[in-house]
Amino acid sequence: MGWEWLADPGYWAPRLLFQRALAAIYLVAFLGAALQFRPLIGERGLLPVPRFVRRVPFRRAPSLFHWRYSDRLFAGVAWTGVVISGALVLGLFDTTPVWATMLAWLVPWLLYQSIVNVGQIWYSFGWESLLLEVGFLAIFLGPADTPPPVLVLWLLRWVLFRLEFGAGLIKMRGDACWRDLTCLYHHHETQPMPGPLSWYFHHLPKPLHKVEAAASHFTQLVVPFALFAPQPVATAAALLMILTQLWLVASGNFSWLNFLTIAIGVSVVDIIPVPVPELAEPPGWQHALVIGLTVLVVVLSYRPARNLVSRKQVMNTSFDRLHLVNTYGAFGSVTKVRHEIVIEATDDPVPDENTVWREYEFKGKPGDPRRRPPQFAPYHLRLDWLMWFAALSTRYAESWLPGLAEKLLAADPGTLKLLRRDPFDGRRPAYLRARLYRYRFTTPRERRETGAWWVREPRGPVLPTTKLGPHGAVVAVD
Repeated sequence: MGWEWLADPGYWAPRLLFQRALAAIYLVAFLGAALQFRPLIGERGLLPVPRFVRRVPFRRAPSLFHWRYSDRLFAGVAWTGVVISGALVLGLFDTTPVWATMLAWLVPWLLYQSIVNVGQIWYSFGWESLLLEVGFLAIFLGPADTPPPVLVLWLLRWVLFRLEFGAGLIKMRGDACWRDLTCLYHHHETQPMPGPLSWYFHHLPKPLHKVEAAASHFTQLVVPFALFAPQPVATAAALLMILTQLWLVASGNFSWLNFLTIAIGVSVVDIIPVPVPELAEPPGWQHALVIGLTVLVVVLSYRPARNLVSRKQVMNTSFDRLHLVNTYGAFGSVTKVRHEIVIEATDDPVPDENTVWREYEFKGKPGDPRRRPPQFAPYHLRLDWLMWFAALSTRYAESWLPGLAEKLLAADPGTLKLLRRDPFDGRRPAYLRARLYRYRFTTPRERRETGAWWVREPRGPVLPTTKLGPHGAVVAVD
């Protein structure tokens, strides 16, 4: 049987660039897991994995940690993921047998699946499912010395279509400001984690903000259909999406979402001027697996596709336990006012009206008004992101914010490593409190006069003044 129609050497370079980029994103994801898991989901973390696996069965959250969990094992899983991802970035599996290359891509997918499925709220973001969905497809792309499987490349386009089109639909069905093109009046200021250029984006003229919104609608609601058109139309569509994603990279910090979207877009582009080496014919069993994969994705796509056309569209949802085919979307509503939770503590033996409260500084989220928003993406600061949600509503933080206060009062070293600055240099404070502030970007005049990036005003308490009780739990003293 001739299999030539199932492979296309013309996409050799796009396939290779996509694989390198995906491996780099895997590396960042595993590195973040290795460096942040202990205080978040470790044995003594805010939401410990052992407690989670006792109440959630394997069938609902498949993970190797259901059989055994220890912080040492989790660290081993995460650092193994780092090593294998690094090897894939370096192309160490480019010329291995097809089965070995597939196994090399299968291992990080299985390991990261195990992490995400026990990560609870800290791993509840859409880009986690996106990495797993795309990572699963990458298993079937084969090594660099064989032509890329056409069907897998089309499945990647299907991911990109759902990612962009779903995001566009959720906007048009959501906040009215998307329909009158005014959402960008607010978004750059109120997004979860602004970046170094967000202040400048916020201060663009309002007509340009409307152009931004209109361009977003066009790129997400019209352009995705061109991904399935003949070349060079599909390439033009992908390049336009890549340009839009680069704009988002410049204007904010969205973990690896934009970078992974760019990588998928690269897999569509067929104008990369790289000579194609002599390629070996893939084995028939690989083609058979690819056909089986395609049938599986088509079947699993029913519910996500139905969700796209539903008036009750949900975003960032997995319809299967392994995150194989998901639904995506973001910012169906845009907050118009930014709030931040500021955590303060003191070592005064008895706090009073003269007490000096010292502020904990987070790595990424706004705190000190004079500090310029930093660039962290594609690295994901999980605590910082959840602090943004907690400022929207404390119901997002009921399961972990009191525990965070307890860890800070105890000067827990692992928790303090998640922060940029500990005002007590590792010593235990006596009392702690959390207050809500209204933040806004300074105007250009205020920026010139004060050097500050933000103006903030107190709004009220989030956590009352607390201390550690005799058994180590936090006790309110207000």
